[in-house]
Amino acid sequence: MKRIGIGIVYVIGAISIGYLAFYAYAMFTRQALTPGDPIKIFRKQDAPSYSQGASLSFFA
Repeated sequence: MKRIGIGIVYVIGAISIGYLAFYAYAMFTRQALTPGDPIKIFRKQDAPSYSQGASLSFFA
């Protein structure tokens, strides 16, 4: 039982170190944000707009 517990601790530690390494990689390789640049939001052109035709009668 003690061996299984130690193995679980090692697995959780390895996952957390991998996550931190990926986070550091993502932070150092991202594009720099500069004020005034447009925000790039990737959205399908033919996606429906869910805000059109919405009524607020529920709140009134």
